[in-house]
Amino acid sequence: MGLTARVLAIDAGNSKTDVAIVTADGEVLATARGGGFRPPAVGLDTAMTTLTHTVTQALSTAGLTAVDHVSACLANADFPVEEDRLAAALRARGWGATVTVRNDTFAILRAGVTEPRGVAVVCGAGINCVGMRPDGRTARFPALGRVSGDWGGGWGLSEEALWHAARAEDGRGRPTALARTLPAHFGLPSMYALIEALHLGDVEQSRRHELTPVLFATAADGDPVARTIVERQADEVVAMAVVALTRLDLLDEPTPVLLGGGVLAAQHAQLNGRIADVLSDRAPKAIPQVVTAGPVLGAALLGLDEVGAGEGAQERLRAHFRA
Repeated sequence: MGLTARVLAIDAGNSKTDVAIVTADGEVLATARGGGFRPPAVGLDTAMTTLTHTVTQALSTAGLTAVDHVSACLANADFPVEEDRLAAALRARGWGATVTVRNDTFAILRAGVTEPRGVAVVCGAGINCVGMRPDGRTARFPALGRVSGDWGGGWGLSEEALWHAARAEDGRGRPTALARTLPAHFGLPSMYALIEALHLGDVEQSRRHELTPVLFATAADGDPVARTIVERQADEVVAMAVVALTRLDLLDEPTPVLLGGGVLAAQHAQLNGRIADVLSDRAPKAIPQVVTAGPVLGAALLGLDEVGAGEGAQERLRAHFRA
């Protein structure tokens, strides 16, 4: 498309949306942040209305009404049919001459590599993994939770911690300090009180995610049950990464394995340390690294790939987001 091309980069997650307008030489013309993108929860029309507000803000700041290419990395784009539907919805807005839609995990991956080659595991509210090669081959998982074989993520970890703590308190399970630390987080005296509070709505169900840091703190204090849960999460991360590396024939080549999302980016010593140890056994040439750059950078880099931008443009773009 040439150096005059402009890219609209969208990273739309469940909790927030980041947008950037960039030129093909890596200059950032505008950025904007808006609410989460959750079509399954609110419907596609409502989700697109929220997204439209954020995109319009960025386009207006850049003095544009449209761009040459839209590079969108979207939450809930888990199957090709969903990518197609979301791409059609974006094309209908007339924001760009061409549109590419990917799952938002690809943004984490591209943000952490210098070329579109590697594997990324994202552990935030849930867990997902993708991989890609420069030739266009990809590896991915449905990532719909237990129904698609997934385990963990912040929501799953809190649920597991609650399960073990409840059984510890009433005698069905092993003793664990979680029976004390989880209710104490909400100022409650027991698991019975916490269960009642969650059931009656005195503690909102949405606050359960607050228990994941409590789990990690309890594990760091040496609690065996909490440590077992953290170790299982590490093993799940490695399992997904190894499968993706195998599918892409990258298991025997030095390949970056990017770790992203709130749970992994927090760099809990036990979790990330075990990931490194187990990964070195199962995929000795894999190179694990935590990605802290904002995913919108990855969406923008994928857009620059589409318009044929060079390494200089990529570095200029990265420098902007490092500043």
